[in-house]
Amino acid sequence: MKISPNINSQKMVTLTAQQKHVLFEKGTEAAFTGKYWDNHDAGMYVCAACDNELFSSDTKFDSGTGWPSFYAPVAKENVMMDSDTTYGMIRTEVMCNRCGGHLGHVFDDGPKPTGQRFCINSASLDFKKKDTQVIKSSP
Repeated sequence: MKISPNINSQKMVTLTAQQKHVLFEKGTEAAFTGKYWDNHDAGMYVCAACDNELFSSDTKFDSGTGWPSFYAPVAKENVMMDSDTTYGMIRTEVMCNRCGGHLGHVFDDGPKPTGQRFCINSASLDFKKKDTQVIKSSP
């Protein structure tokens, strides 16, 4: 298990065995079992290992696959991609650019405007809910 120096020891202690397996051993979770596949709250999805901002809820869509799906990362430089030929398939792996943690895969069957579907494991993500408190100005 390769651990990035960009993960502090306190954060590492909070990761579950499944999160460590997905992030550092390129594992996957079963479809429709992850915490965020059906999350519809507004906010930011961040790397569970290093808190790097990865995907906005504004780009999340229901792909019917059972994994959280997004049509674009929050910033291209926050993710990196590499060819993945495991299991007899040719896919593109998506990783966190800060810590190198495995997030999932990207496919070219997503919606407009990008045509991409970033199929991401919930185990590799944390979610920071957008503050919905309305601040009223004084009269």
